[in-house]
Amino acid sequence: MRPLPWLFFLSLCATAQAATPAAAGDNPREWIDPDTGHRVIRISDEDNSQSLYFHYNSYTPEGDKMIFGAPSGIWSVDLKTLGQGTPKLEWLVDGRNARVNPLMAAYKSRDFYYTSNGALYAVNVDTKASRQLMTGTVWGVNCDGTIAGGMLVGEDPTGHAQPPPPPNIQPQRQRMFGDKIAQGIPLTPDEEFAAAKEDGLSARLARPSSTGFLFTDLKTGTQTWTGFQYASIDHQQFSPTDPHLVLYAHEGTWHEVDRIWTVRTDGSAQRLMYKRQMDMEIGGHEFWSYDGKTIWFDLQTPRSKDFWIAGVNVDSGKLTKYHIERDWWGVHFNVSRDNTLFASDGGDPTQVAFSPNGAWINLFRVQPDGSVTREKLVNMSKHNYVTGQTRLGVQGGGIEPNVSITPDKKWVVFRSNIQGPVQVYAVEIAPADPAKVSQPEKFSGVK
Repeated sequence: MRPLPWLFFLSLCATAQAATPAAAGDNPREWIDPDTGHRVIRISDEDNSQSLYFHYNSYTPEGDKMIFGAPSGIWSVDLKTLGQGTPKLEWLVDGRNARVNPLMAAYKSRDFYYTSNGALYAVNVDTKASRQLMTGTVWGVNCDGTIAGGMLVGEDPTGHAQPPPPPNIQPQRQRMFGDKIAQGIPLTPDEEFAAAKEDGLSARLARPSSTGFLFTDLKTGTQTWTGFQYASIDHQQFSPTDPHLVLYAHEGTWHEVDRIWTVRTDGSAQRLMYKRQMDMEIGGHEFWSYDGKTIWFDLQTPRSKDFWIAGVNVDSGKLTKYHIERDWWGVHFNVSRDNTLFASDGGDPTQVAFSPNGAWINLFRVQPDGSVTREKLVNMSKHNYVTGQTRLGVQGGGIEPNVSITPDKKWVVFRSNIQGPVQVYAVEIAPADPAKVSQPEKFSGVK
């Protein structure tokens, strides 16, 4: 067996010549969005800075610091004073001469995990002291800091994992848009692009490899290989409260795969957490609630038609669903620590919602009747999403904003190229200009 190469979500250039170079151009540090009335602040100082991928924890347990990456290394920002003048940044890890990859903040300590030169490290956000924990590639560290997770490709040594029968996978152009094709309606360029993208994903279902988990005890160095299955595994994330529970996804065309799974670190209790109920239904981009009781995800019944923020209770399997409009959808969703607020990062017309007016950072408030209302926070029409196409005058693919809600529920953090090179931003949830703020929108039933 060989370790599975792990492509970290954040690649940082290690050639910066100074710790705090100025951002390019004369872009403002903060402004009030003229379309929403909410204040937006640029947190980062360096071009090509990035916040963490949406399902990784960015915040200290106390909620006073947030960590992000930049070409010069890893930085923290003081959340207690955010919005009171220039953001207060502290340089935690020097990345100018050695590539560093931010990973995640610890759930029960003041540590932040990162990788560099094939090793896992922890840096204390207060003392700024770093220590090496292990060598090897990892995708995460569990909630009490005792186990690191990695992946292996190879045959199951127990022989339990067996190849599935060959799937019957149709060309995605026909699968996704068969009704339009049958009626002789030409597909739009965005629909053609979406079908081609799904053809690439369907290859993962057609030729799955035997893949297993590699868990390393960070105290003893003992390694356990377990949980082998024939699938393309992705989105691995430890529970924020149970040190031995892992959430992960089976990748492929979402409308043809049951994606959301959990397994324990000893390989037991491998469970499908949500099974699709109709043809072309999708559920994905799964993430934990902060209390570890719920797995939240993007649910569409069916794909591109009817949209929900959904959550499945880990113990009971009970499903919670919040209905949302097409234009409210986002590439990713996220939730506040108390599950009362959600955020989405929007999308351009090539995304699965095919929304002509979906480029917004959105806030959702859970209502007593089990619905959510939507408030627009940032107009993202100038943002280039990760499409792989030339759009809005920007060559090539863009970037996913990857929203998160600060622990005090005062800000939504995201990364964006709305001012040119990627920077880290925060939008204040409380409106700065109430006259510009529209009334919260409720689901109208329009699909």
